[in-house]
Amino acid sequence: MVLRRPRQPMRPRQSAIPLLIALIFVVGAMIYLSRMSYLPQPAKMSIAPSERAGPADIYPIAAITPGATNPAITQANIDETICNPHWSTKSIRPPEEYTYRLKREQIGEYHDSDTRAADYEEDHLIPLELGGNPRDPKNLWPEPYSASIADGGAKYKDKVEAYLHSEVCSSAMPLAEAQRRIATDWYRVYATSVR
Repeated sequence: MVLRRPRQPMRPRQSAIPLLIALIFVVGAMIYLSRMSYLPQPAKMSIAPSERAGPADIYPIAAITPGATNPAITQANIDETICNPHWSTKSIRPPEEYTYRLKREQIGEYHDSDTRAADYEEDHLIPLELGGNPRDPKNLWPEPYSASIADGGAKYKDKVEAYLHSEVCSSAMPLAEAQRRIATDWYRVYATSVR
C-alpha cells in the first residue's frame, strides 16, 4: 500500500512587489553611496603648521578654516566652469552681507587683537577660481591685509591664486593638486613659483 501525503491547502501567492521595491531601494542606495565617495572632499592640511614656509599669522587656523571645495566644480568640468573665459566667480560669490557678518564672527573666533573689520579681507582659503566652496565657513577666514612679513598679506595670496588658476587651466597642474597646495601652504607656492 502506498501512503500519500495529504495535500496542503494552497496558500495565496504573496505579492513580489514589496520585495522588488526593497531590492530597488537597496540598489539605489548602493549606487548613491558609491558616487558620494567620488565627490571632492574638503582639502585637508597635509603638513604641520611648523613646517610651513611662512609665519603663522599669514595662515588661517586649520581647525577653524581647513578649506572646503565646491562639489559642482571638478577636474572633468573645468573647461565649462573656472577655465571658461565667460564663466565668472560672480555667479557663485556669496553676498557681501553674508561674508561681512561671517568676518565679524570669525575675527572673534580667531581672537585677533585687531578687531577692525576693514583691516581684513574675508577670503576663501581655496579660491572660487580654483573650485573653492563659496559659502562654507570652513573655506572662509578673515585674512589680514598686513602681516608680520611684507609679502604675507591678502594681496600676495591673490597672486598665488592667479598663478595656480593659470596652471590648472593650462593643464600644467591638476585641480586637486592646486587646491591642496593653496590650502596647506599658499606662501610656499608664492616663495617658490610666484615671487
